[in-house]
Amino acid sequence: MRRKRTQRPKRWEGLLLVVLLAGVGLLLYALGVRLLAPRVDPAREKNPAQLIGKIIQVEVRNACGVEGVAARTTHYLRQRGFDVVEVGNYTRIEPHSLVIDRVGDLEAARKVAAALGIPEERVQQQIRPDLFLDASVIVGQDYASLAPFQE
Repeated sequence: MRRKRTQRPKRWEGLLLVVLLAGVGLLLYALGVRLLAPRVDPAREKNPAQLIGKIIQVEVRNACGVEGVAARTTHYLRQRGFDVVEVGNYTRIEPHSLVIDRVGDLEAARKVAAALGIPEERVQQQIRPDLFLDASVIVGQDYASLAPFQE
């Protein structure tokens, strides 16, 4: 009479089981950390004008369609002590350059405008504390009349 052979598990099946259990363990650990760890919710203080001190944080947006204008404006502002935290293109073409106050500190926005040679009547206020900056510089099609391009 023939004996039935019991099949032993193959080595790769055991290895696969170990890998799967390790993956499940890692996922459970990540879930636990996500649920139990305190969340960090960055928020700007209530009166950001007092927190900034003398450094004004700005973003520079190219709204004229000419390549390199935002980069040149950024270099000019940084040489004058402004902290340019973001540079990029604006959503549309603007005929005139302007500065937008983002935190309720019009004086800081006016300083940026004065440094660039943008008239004070083109300083606007659109409070957006979620941007984490003090002012936005929108460089329009009149960029050639601004201070960075007069040098």
